[in-house]
Amino acid sequence: MKQFIRYVSQNVLGMIGVSAYILADTFFISWAEGASGIAALNLVLPVYALIYAIGAMIGVGSATRFAIERAAKGRAAQRYFSNALWWIMIASLPFMLLGALAPDGMLYLLGGDDEIVRSGTDYARIFLLFTPFFMGNQVIPPFVRNDGDPTLAMIATLASSAFNIVMDYVLMFPLGMGMAGAALATAVSPVVGMLICSVHFMRKRNTVRLCHTVPDVRLLLRACQVGVAAFVGEMSSGVTTFVFNFLILGLTGSVGVAAYGVVANTALVATSVFTGISQGAQPLLSDAYGRGESRSVRQVLRWSIGTAMTLAALVVLAAVTLAEPIAAAFNSEGDAVMGTLAVQGMRLYFIGYLFAGFNIVGTGCLSAVASARWAMVTSLLRGLAAITGCAIMLAALFGMTGVWLAFAAAEALTAAVMVYAIRTSMGRRHG
Repeated sequence: MKQFIRYVSQNVLGMIGVSAYILADTFFISWAEGASGIAALNLVLPVYALIYAIGAMIGVGSATRFAIERAAKGRAAQRYFSNALWWIMIASLPFMLLGALAPDGMLYLLGGDDEIVRSGTDYARIFLLFTPFFMGNQVIPPFVRNDGDPTLAMIATLASSAFNIVMDYVLMFPLGMGMAGAALATAVSPVVGMLICSVHFMRKRNTVRLCHTVPDVRLLLRACQVGVAAFVGEMSSGVTTFVFNFLILGLTGSVGVAAYGVVANTALVATSVFTGISQGAQPLLSDAYGRGESRSVRQVLRWSIGTAMTLAALVVLAAVTLAEPIAAAFNSEGDAVMGTLAVQGMRLYFIGYLFAGFNIVGTGCLSAVASARWAMVTSLLRGLAAITGCAIMLAALFGMTGVWLAFAAAEALTAAVMVYAIRTSMGRRHG
């Protein structure tokens, strides 16, 4: 239990740190650029999410395979780190080309009008060109955690976030760089995190080694099988944002997208809590699974789900209570329509975390014990099929109220499947 608390608490703090700098971006942009800046930021979030999702699938998946193989004395354990670094460099290339050649075209394609594209082009260009660093920061910390150093991974993440928040302010206001300054602060921050994490590789207890190897598709696919939950966990927010942006533009226009930007970026903080629980439990689950210790697997699973459900209730209570001051903090222009929509959205959207907390942790646990099939099914259900179907149907029936409630409906449907998946997977493997 002591080890569980250590791993999970440090990962939750680290993930909250990651989401905090995105929230800080939103806050500073709202004051520097107003509603058009928030709308531009919200339009690029799906692309941002895709970058993080690919990096997480490769990084978390490779680190999970490393932990399982090492516990089982497998030969391939040491090759996963180098292979992950190769593949994130390859995966970064299309995003860098898009940033260099057509960031404005991407914004138009995502639904931006001339004003939004004007506000967001510099931001999009910079963060796309820095894709290798965003993806690299999804590889190195998971390996450090899985190699027994969650404290260093947490320190790196918090330092990276603190750097981003401070530089956001410095670049946007004293130096007057606006959206480009926000993007530059965000782009450089993962470099800070990776440099701090690199200290682990110089320590005597380090067991992660760089290998002279070429990119191995077979190892990549094995990593992605268990990393798909991390992919969908990151990508689900991007898919949700894309679908909601499209629906909201038709219902209330750009002011509604700006209101949703407040809700979505605040929701990232809530999601980070449960992602932290999932990632904190993963090394313990993978190690116990690799050693064949079924009792330890079930015990960590119970602790993870219990922690998630307790924190979910607190998250919903905080959203209902603090909806008005949070909305006001991001409404620098005092737009009454935007404020009303954001408050309504906070109170209805966050109901979904009563189910989402269980789903995020449950999917991560399935991946940690190499139950790739169920991890993929539940991940795709909550991250794509359920949220898209519920959003389109409920928006058609109830307008904006239906949009806000779609998240809760999708997560409730997924939770029913998740219960069956966990019982089936754990019963088959450890019954």
